[in-house]
Amino acid sequence: MEFKDQTGRIITLNTYPGRIVSLVPSQTELLFDLGLKDRVVGRTAYCIHPESIKNVQSVGGTKKQILHKVRSLKPDLIIGNKEENTREMIDQLAADYPVWLSDVRSMPQALDMISSIGDITGTSDKAQELAAAIKSGFDRIESSFVGRAAYLIWEKPTMAVARDTFIHAVIEHLGFKNAIKAERYPEITLDTLKATAPDFLWLSSEPFPYTLEHVREYQAALPHTKVQIVDGEMFSWYGSRLLKSIQYFKDFNPH
Repeated sequence: MEFKDQTGRIITLNTYPGRIVSLVPSQTELLFDLGLKDRVVGRTAYCIHPESIKNVQSVGGTKKQILHKVRSLKPDLIIGNKEENTREMIDQLAADYPVWLSDVRSMPQALDMISSIGDITGTSDKAQELAAAIKSGFDRIESSFVGRAAYLIWEKPTMAVARDTFIHAVIEHLGFKNAIKAERYPEITLDTLKATAPDFLWLSSEPFPYTLEHVREYQAALPHTKVQIVDGEMFSWYGSRLLKSIQYFKDFNPH
């Protein structure tokens, strides 16, 4: 069987995989929600959902794998992501194992990823049902929010979310405008934020652990901006967690 991943690479499998290593937290959770927990033999230290994931062998981080641990698991499929995993690491793994990569920067790509992982794991019906439920739920979210929002993901250096990212797609789907006019994840300064003067400044709960002290500091510097911590998983996890995101955004209060 041949499968094309979201970067255009072709991988060949003789049968549906029985030993899967997942290198992306949101996709690891997806595998469990597709009923594949007994086939997931390896995951990253950042794969924290569901609770039972702790029983699965960790092989390192999303950008640095302990290769001997991966090899010891004898996977017949590795699932990664173009952005979250480094090209060097993927090339090393792909020399020995089938590696399927996602590339998710929009909601349609997220839904395609879910369906594609269903295809490659023999769970197409369940994956398509999940993707349809997510699409229906997000279509029903009223895009009634207005205003310009800046979304920060890191400090020292300060990094924001800009165009051509999944988080940007979610922000704009909700009706907001992304105040950061750049590409991907630019480094920005406090002076830039002041000049941009967003209506809302969102400090993501991950990957950087923003605290209420950060909220107070940014609020003091930007008195006319509403500053708050938001759940980064709801904005950035593009797998089955999107089902939970639907209710989160229905209840979302940026004011």
